[in-house]
Amino acid sequence: MGTDGSMMKSPRRRVVVALGGNAISRSGEEGTVEQDYRNLEESLEQVVELMGQGCQVVLTHGNGPQIGNQMIRVELAKHEAPVLPLDIMGADIQGGLGYMIERVLRNKLRRRGLMPHVACMLTMVEVDPSDVAFEDPSKFVGPFYKESEVQALQLNRGWVLKKDSDRGWRRVVPSPRPIDIVQKHEILTLLQGDSLVISGGGGGIPVCRTQAGDVIGVECVIDKDHSSGIIAKAVHAPELYLLTGVSQVQLGYGTPQAESLKTVTVVEARAYLAAGHFPAGSMGPKMQAACDFIENGGSRVLITDPAHLLDALEGRSGTWIVA
Repeated sequence: MGTDGSMMKSPRRRVVVALGGNAISRSGEEGTVEQDYRNLEESLEQVVELMGQGCQVVLTHGNGPQIGNQMIRVELAKHEAPVLPLDIMGADIQGGLGYMIERVLRNKLRRRGLMPHVACMLTMVEVDPSDVAFEDPSKFVGPFYKESEVQALQLNRGWVLKKDSDRGWRRVVPSPRPIDIVQKHEILTLLQGDSLVISGGGGGIPVCRTQAGDVIGVECVIDKDHSSGIIAKAVHAPELYLLTGVSQVQLGYGTPQAESLKTVTVVEARAYLAAGHFPAGSMGPKMQAACDFIENGGSRVLITDPAHLLDALEGRSGTWIVA
């Protein structure tokens, strides 16, 4: 550590850590600001420890519960206030959650005597407007509903709802694959200044390019794990850590035959995905994002929960996806 309390300027291992939405708003909670802050205090503890071990961190995060709640607010207020498009809602939540995360991180770093260099970068993520995902909404957002409520929600609000595993029904919106990060240069500049960068919240603000090259907003929600892989590639981070609600990936999750996986090759992961082991509403996107990241030059991917991050790095927990 430097004499001013900051971390040494020697080259450090750069990693992208993707914080799942359940690390902020947990199942069974109302999702109040006070609850979210309490959850962040716990979820970010080992991220700070990771920095103390010499890692340079880019932190991404989900927003599934939050964007769903924001969409409900907009629906209920549509006769009282202008309707907001999804890219604006995503930007609003990215800024709000980014502020909360930054505040918690700054306080934690200060308490350890470390210089709190933390920056939240509102991040636009580019998608292809012709992506077939626009014809088949698949991204789960918002709360769970009972099957008896589905028809009324479809008729009265025009929503598309799908069953999310065995947990209930949720609204779905288009989720095209991310293809580029607009703020690559800005994020790299912050990293060169030794900042912890909060970036790509909620998968990023969805945008596309016009034929003239202008950036415009798009009505969709990008998957956070896929965006995290794109960001990791853009900032030359060889490792990606996907923090979720379980300490290890399992085959047959929730059944008596559940089998924990410690190390999985990309070939094995693709085979498990093809066999339907990982549903779209849970582990599927994470495994797909992990495979894509490694196939595009990444070294390896860790999937675990926030509480077991350091244990996983020492081989005592977690699931590694490798080439």
